[in-house]
Amino acid sequence: MIRTQVYLPEELYGHIQLLAKRDKKVSAQVIRELLTTGLKKVAQEKKTNAGDALLRLAKIGARGPKDLSIHHDKYLYEE
Repeated sequence: MIRTQVYLPEELYGHIQLLAKRDKKVSAQVIRELLTTGLKKVAQEKKTNAGDALLRLAKIGARGPKDLSIHHDKYLYEE
């Protein structure tokens, strides 16, 4: 594990302390679990499915980039 230091607002710190006490865990474990959950949620939201990517390509239409047929993966999977 890597040790790090983070500044938290008092209200947030209080919530973490309450969760830790309620679940009989140390605050560091509560923070790790919350970060893991939050990062998974963000990753899920960022995933684009193929249908959305194809719709974005269709919006480009005839005025799209001239290299679209060659670099279609770049336009499909990069935002």
